[in-house]
Amino acid sequence: MSLLPISGLRRSVVAALAVLLIAAPAGFCTMGVGQAMARSAPDSFADLAEKLLPSVVNVSTTQTVKPEQHSERNTPELPQFPPGSPFEEFFKDFFNHNRSQKQGEPEAETRKATSLGSGFIIDPAGYVVTNNHVIADADEITVILHDNTSLKAEVVGRDTKTDIAVLKIKSDKPLVAVEWGDSDKSRVGDWVLAIGNPFGLGGTVTAGILSARQRDINSGPYDDFLQTDASINRGNSGGPMFDMDGQVIGINTAIYSPSGGSIGIGFAIPSALAHEVVSELITEPDHIVHRGWLGVRIQAVTDEIAESLGLDKAKGALVASVSDNGPAQAAGIQPGDVILTFDGKQVEDMRHLPRLVAETPVDKMVPVTVWRKRKDASLQVKVGRLSEVETASVTDTPKTTPKSDTDTVKALGMTLSDVTPELKEKYSLGDDAKGVVVVDVTKDGAGAEKGLRPGDVIMEAAQEEVKTASQIAGKVADAKKSGRKSILLLVERQGDLRFVALRIDQS
Repeated sequence: MSLLPISGLRRSVVAALAVLLIAAPAGFCTMGVGQAMARSAPDSFADLAEKLLPSVVNVSTTQTVKPEQHSERNTPELPQFPPGSPFEEFFKDFFNHNRSQKQGEPEAETRKATSLGSGFIIDPAGYVVTNNHVIADADEITVILHDNTSLKAEVVGRDTKTDIAVLKIKSDKPLVAVEWGDSDKSRVGDWVLAIGNPFGLGGTVTAGILSARQRDINSGPYDDFLQTDASINRGNSGGPMFDMDGQVIGINTAIYSPSGGSIGIGFAIPSALAHEVVSELITEPDHIVHRGWLGVRIQAVTDEIAESLGLDKAKGALVASVSDNGPAQAAGIQPGDVILTFDGKQVEDMRHLPRLVAETPVDKMVPVTVWRKRKDASLQVKVGRLSEVETASVTDTPKTTPKSDTDTVKALGMTLSDVTPELKEKYSLGDDAKGVVVVDVTKDGAGAEKGLRPGDVIMEAAQEEVKTASQIAGKVADAKKSGRKSILLLVERQGDLRFVALRIDQS
């Protein structure tokens, strides 16, 4: 499953089942398929729709597209479409045109590509909210009001991490703005309205219910989407999702579809997130969203990791590594800690923490609870400022080579060795590599089950540093004696650190 932008001919499309961003190319329409099953509804949405339609706009963008040169071997193959698919003839012409250029025909001239999306007015002063992918790379942006008035728009600010952009228009006529609602108060099963510009048709109203909350579709670090069965299609991107009070509780952004048409699974950025982002894009002098930064790399807490750490259940975010000179390091957070609460809020799972940190004001002191050595520990962290460019520092360590030691840990299904010059060369390890090297993995063993492979370096076992293979064998033996079913290892692979809980073979 992939996340693909669909705005203009510059975007690639696949026929496989995919989550799709829903900006639509102009003049390129398809029939919607698989509409959601009808449900009994309020007597009418007419009064609400009449009130809201003037605040919803169409967003038209134009981009100058230059022909790209590719080698013959890199020429993409024509995607496979169902017989009669409206995509089939379009892509056949498109790919044949590209191939003909590679066979020596004259290069195509620079052309204009136009895409369509949606947006909504949030301030009579002319501020318009849409998706960033709708206006990304655009040379010209035009906002078309409900009465078909076309106005040139300027980008006030954009946030790629949440796919939100704010535009500014100037109009001689009064502009009707909508209000933000509170998506956190919306319940699964509540009625919602979606208004937008599907397939370039203009103000289109569809109704449905809120199907689910907190969906993660792997589009960014702060995924927390609302799901709806209201019919939304290409061109609805950036349009509003309303509650029955006529307030915006979401920005329609993506659909889950095998064909590009609605099958009743759409996703919207919740207003609880969007409202703050939009406010910063407008009010901050640099029109940039300033997010909090903790300075940790985290991973999910699985059931096995929870058991090995003595947690009652899988929860929180496991710290895999800590950035040098970052807020977490200054506060005493360590690799192997599980962050359970942040600023008084429960960290239910790994993906919950980045949003909590990002929403925290820079330089604020917040309480953090971590699980360390089988008990809670309370810390105070001063939140830093997230930079768009992350940097990594290298710490020099003494170059020592311990005496060679090899041990087969049958309970983990692996053969381990101390770090040696030969293994450094064989597995391209750094000169300062330290820990224990995996040299063989038994098929169907615990190590193979979790994807460990020769060349991986084990740096910690049971949250204690290890330097020899026999140390790990001893840690496994201790775990078996105490009745634990798994052991937690800190593993490095090509500079990437992660914790792995391995099942201990009790036989």
